[in-house]
Amino acid sequence: MRIDVVSIFPEYLAPLELSLIGKARQEGILDLHVHDLRTFTTDRHRTVDDTPYGGGAGMVMKPEPWAQALASIADERPEGAARPVLIVPSPAGERFTQALAYELAEQDHLAFACGRYEGIDERVLEWSREHFDVRPVSLGDYVLNGGEVAVLAMVEAIGRLLPGVVGNPESLVEESHSDGLLEYPVYTKPSVWREREVPAVLLSGNHGRISQWRRHEQFRRTAERRPDLLEAFDAGKLPRADRAELQELGYDVVDGRLRPRPAAGGDHGD
Repeated sequence: MRIDVVSIFPEYLAPLELSLIGKARQEGILDLHVHDLRTFTTDRHRTVDDTPYGGGAGMVMKPEPWAQALASIADERPEGAARPVLIVPSPAGERFTQALAYELAEQDHLAFACGRYEGIDERVLEWSREHFDVRPVSLGDYVLNGGEVAVLAMVEAIGRLLPGVVGNPESLVEESHSDGLLEYPVYTKPSVWREREVPAVLLSGNHGRISQWRRHEQFRRTAERRPDLLEAFDAGKLPRADRAELQELGYDVVDGRLRPRPAAGGDHGD
């Protein structure tokens, strides 16, 4: 996979030289290029922003440097290759999820546009659709100073799904959000640490019981921390054992979806 990142702070992307992503770059699994937007300016001050039309606080990133930078990336596309996907980190974009990470990991070429200030002139996104599949994407319902932090997170989430990046591919299957649930708790040696013991089932050697415990813990942890995930979970084909676990947690399967069971008691009228 090829990835291009455009930023006015290319040094912000230095962590992509480290750990598994850095190793994937060294081994040629990930062809990652970071571009300084200021190299595509034409004035001696290397200006990338200006005041917003219509007034208001802050500055807006100028369109022409972005067009030059993105055009240079689009020109790298081999003849006949699919259009690159341009991801624009934005609080107004679609939510970045594990499912989206898997989808993007199937692409051959991704580009990321790291906006700053009040954002990039909207016409850049309109123009970019002539050369890219444009997808504004949000990490969550909050605002960052720029897109670099979001790009670091997304590149790591996408890159680690590429074949050969993670040493044990089975670990990807058991992670949080891989099946719509949070991951079960994990433990390592020693079995007793500061008077806290590892759950006995994990020391039993009974792999069937361990698997059942881990599944229960997935449901329990998700119900406690992210009940919204359970309500969106596709429960239509859950095995009987899973349904029993969920009933213990107060959930019933209704029309293929999990719904919390109404609390007992309440106002029954006169």
